[in-house]
Amino acid sequence: SQTSQAPAVPPPVLLYGVPPGLEYFTQVGLILLSGFESNNQYEIKNGIGQDIYHAKEESDCFIRNLFGPAHGFKMHIKDSMDQEVIQLHRPMRCFPQEIEVQAPPGVIIGYVKQEWSFLPKFTILGPNNEVLLKIQGPFLPFNCCGDIDFEVKGGFGEQSFGRITKQQSVLLKKCISDASNFSIQFPLDMDVKMKAVLLGACLFIDIMFFDKGGNLFLKYLRAS
Repeated sequence: SQTSQAPAVPPPVLLYGVPPGLEYFTQVGLILLSGFESNNQYEIKNGIGQDIYHAKEESDCFIRNLFGPAHGFKMHIKDSMDQEVIQLHRPMRCFPQEIEVQAPPGVIIGYVKQEWSFLPKFTILGPNNEVLLKIQGPFLPFNCCGDIDFEVKGGFGEQSFGRITKQQSVLLKKCISDASNFSIQFPLDMDVKMKAVLLGACLFIDIMFFDKGGNLFLKYLRAS
């Protein structure tokens, strides 16, 4: 039997002041991601399951396996017409970690920076390093029985503006697949650049906390 899939959204209408390719973000308040760790790619859909973007990581295989979640990478995000519209840059470092978000590639629209904290905390910064949003996750972001929420709040940590959710309620699917499923909720009228940066934050969180990629040093310690 064949499974029906929602079609890709039609080409976007260009809007004044919106970076090319981010026009899709003006129409969505919910984004769904499905990541396949075996080839470091992600399918990105809107709330009704239509394909809007495809993300693919560019990194060195040896470095990725040696340093695990701390490895540096470049992420290419393309629209349904195979045009690259967003690019993520992450330098290789242990702590604190950060990514740079560009849209279109070459134009910085923001940063996601890890905070010094026992909790998973991140700061969303604008292109001039101005604090715009905060993200906070649970103390132990490895709950295997339910969904895991990372709250998106205002720059001073007061009002909630949405959340990034690691969806793992379907345990059977998790056991037989290496897919990582996320949803991102934000106000429909949020600036499209901030939506793009939150998309980058979601990919960043997945690689930091849920990437099953090997760390050769840790594997050696466990084996010895």
